[in-house]
Amino acid sequence: MNWFIDCITKNYANFNGRARRKEYWMFVLFSVILAVLTIIIDKIIGNDLMIVTCILSLALLLPNLAVTVRRLHDTNKSGWWILLQFIPYVGGIIIFVLCMLDSTPGSNQYGENPKGMNYH
Repeated sequence: MNWFIDCITKNYANFNGRARRKEYWMFVLFSVILAVLTIIIDKIIGNDLMIVTCILSLALLLPNLAVTVRRLHDTNKSGWWILLQFIPYVGGIIIFVLCMLDSTPGSNQYGENPKGMNYH
């Protein structure tokens, strides 16, 4: 949970540096859990427009982009690779695979390897 909170509070729109796999995937996990909860809330209150889910999606848009760009930096790829998501079918798979790759050992042009730093 701390990884998710850090992405929301400390790194809300931070596109600089690197994010290790754990930070990225914990953010994704808690985002999905929150999305499911908001969908349930929208269904319970009978909200066909899914307003609560839309608000959550908008609130998490920048942190999601930022953590994905930092994750790409960790694999020594430019953040511009995120634009591959606009390629139907294949783009999302490529980004998924890149986010699953291990960190580049040592430092790279985007900073020090976050695995060597003490986090939570």
